[in-house]
Amino acid sequence: MTAPGVHEDVRDRPPVTERRLHPVTPLRRAWAPVAVLIGWALHDPDQAQRQLTRLTTTSLLIGLAVLLPAAALYGFLTWWFTHFAVTASELRIRTGLLFRRTAHIRLERIQAIDVTQPLLARVAGVAKLRLDVIGTDKKDELAFLGAGEARALRAELLARAAGFAPETAHEVGEAPSREMLRVPPGVLAVSLLLTGATWGWLLGAAVMVPLLWTATHSLWTVLAAAVPLFGAAGASSVGRFVAEYDWTLGESPDGLRIDHGLLDRAHETVPPGRVQTVRLIEPLLWRRRGWVRVELDVAGSSNSLLLPVAPRELAESVVARVLPGVSVPPREALVPPPRRARWCVPVWWRGYGLAVTDAVFAARHGLLRRSLSLVPHAKVQSVRLVQGPWQRARGVADVHVDTGANKSVTARLRDAGEAAALLRSQAERSRTGRRDARPDRWMT
Repeated sequence: MTAPGVHEDVRDRPPVTERRLHPVTPLRRAWAPVAVLIGWALHDPDQAQRQLTRLTTTSLLIGLAVLLPAAALYGFLTWWFTHFAVTASELRIRTGLLFRRTAHIRLERIQAIDVTQPLLARVAGVAKLRLDVIGTDKKDELAFLGAGEARALRAELLARAAGFAPETAHEVGEAPSREMLRVPPGVLAVSLLLTGATWGWLLGAAVMVPLLWTATHSLWTVLAAAVPLFGAAGASSVGRFVAEYDWTLGESPDGLRIDHGLLDRAHETVPPGRVQTVRLIEPLLWRRRGWVRVELDVAGSSNSLLLPVAPRELAESVVARVLPGVSVPPREALVPPPRRARWCVPVWWRGYGLAVTDAVFAARHGLLRRSLSLVPHAKVQSVRLVQGPWQRARGVADVHVDTGANKSVTARLRDAGEAAALLRSQAERSRTGRRDARPDRWMT
């Protein structure tokens, strides 16, 4: 240990070993020049078609003979000039062929590391490492590493972020995980069929296509309207089934582990203590089966889905794991707005409700698609009361609580006196909640 006032000699520091990505990476990078040409062709298809008609077979072969080696050389050089290294305090990533960029990622700022494997990456035995860092919106990534190397590096980085010494971090290994639940593919498929969004897009296509054909008799006009509608229906059904297939939730010391995907396999982690809001969503056709969907707002992370579908009792037990000490308020505990609120929001005012417990601020909205948002008092950053002129005339107001994920949860159409009292009491609950909250730490 260096004595006070004495500067550590740089020569005494252990050498930093820089590593390269997996040798298959140049194949991924080589597509960049080809993608530029494809983008130009899609941007101006008429000009691209005229240029192609002017090309002879010889000139086309010469062009390919130049383009393919140039793309391969570009992929190789970008791979060659990309390095990463793990030091005692940071992950260092150096990239750039002409313009160099060095990212210094402080290990104590890392809050989650996800391992993703697109279909071709699974075939090649490689994986992508994506890092969630506090204070940044965009994820840094290492693509690609060998699948085993990616898991080992993830475990080492998380161990260092947890405070393990550098010389022992690589020996810690990946934290053990205990499976909590797995969503059967059949249940997932039925839940998607019972989702109103898919049928809404299909109904829109069934109505819009005949009307456009009757009005225009233009095939291109019909296709321009039908393709986006059918595409949206496919994305909300088939696309979600492929992405959420074999959804598995596990519990480990470094957070909740999520594995999912039919073609592209993703391994994500919900970091402990960073969840700001939990939402339980009940579409209309799910209620008879007692199913809910659980979504999250995580500070500094793009992870937003915890469970695509699950029985409500099981979902509530998972919420208790995500938010220790928090229980989901029962339906009868949610107090609706006063009846005079119907003049502000006709019909839909019945879907609003509020419950405030010792641990959580819970607000509900929606009639056909109910959504119950839970915010622990310790996660509330600010509280606001908003009252428009029509609301003032009816004696109601909205109370907004803002979280660390830059999101807000709103208690709509509360009695004005109740809203003012809630504003004061919630500010006090948030202050005491942050004071008494446990620190956000890894592997505790």
